[in-house]
Amino acid sequence: MTDTARRSASQEPTAAKSAAPQERVATQRTVLMCRPEHFTVSYRINPWMHPEDPTDTSLAVRQWEELYKIYLDLGFEVELIAPIPGLPDMVYAANGGFTLDGIAYGAKFQYPERGPEGPAYMEWFAANGFEVREPVSVNEGEGDFLLVGDRILAGTGFRSDAASHDELRRIYGDREVVTLTLIDPSFYHLDTAIAVLDPVPVNGHSNIAFLPKAFDAHSLDILDELYPDAVVVNDDDAAVLGLNSFSDGKNVVIASRAVGFEASLRERGYTPIGVDLSELLLGGGGVKCCTLELRR
Repeated sequence: MTDTARRSASQEPTAAKSAAPQERVATQRTVLMCRPEHFTVSYRINPWMHPEDPTDTSLAVRQWEELYKIYLDLGFEVELIAPIPGLPDMVYAANGGFTLDGIAYGAKFQYPERGPEGPAYMEWFAANGFEVREPVSVNEGEGDFLLVGDRILAGTGFRSDAASHDELRRIYGDREVVTLTLIDPSFYHLDTAIAVLDPVPVNGHSNIAFLPKAFDAHSLDILDELYPDAVVVNDDDAAVLGLNSFSDGKNVVIASRAVGFEASLRERGYTPIGVDLSELLLGGGGVKCCTLELRR
């Protein structure tokens, strides 16, 4: 796809490449979450955060509880890590690390405000049966590392250092790690610009949805080659973190305001489930940010 075609596609109300709908199969998921008991926006480390504006912790908790209930209703196993006072972003559990094959690669945060979250999550991993690998390089866990089938897509550009991708290669030696460079500050983590639609391959292939303008030209070429049938999401849906979603292969939990993305998913045979996390969006997070997948 040319740069012009990518830009045009990202502006369409319902931007999806043509693909015939097919039968989707839900797979069991196990996730880690953190109740936002201490959520607020008291500092600014991304463009979404405005500490001068008020936040409502009780509303954030109610919205989070709705997401939690959706996961339980889908049959997910949901494990919880205790929130720690003074760590308002701990609710964004996806940033706490990356787990695969029973190994937990810990997070090492870019900003000191979130620094203590890394050890807290690593302590939880160790206490819950994971072999923990402490990070050397700056990385923000599943915020920038997405498992798509057997391949790890790894983001860099704002938060995670590209050297952390080499750590992934050493730790998970039999997995392909593909580096992608983010260029739009509003989409500073990979999980804000790519949604994994098929955690388990379908007919040998896993698909994604993505926002073209979030990536440099080289990364777009890689995505076009690896995922020729990807769903291209429009700017409006991306602006409510519609891509910050979580899929079990059939059901895709998304931001309720991402209506174009919802239509695209239905066209492909997925079942979108909308949830309002507007209060947590004030901190720059959505569905996937609140969801760390556990792979033992």
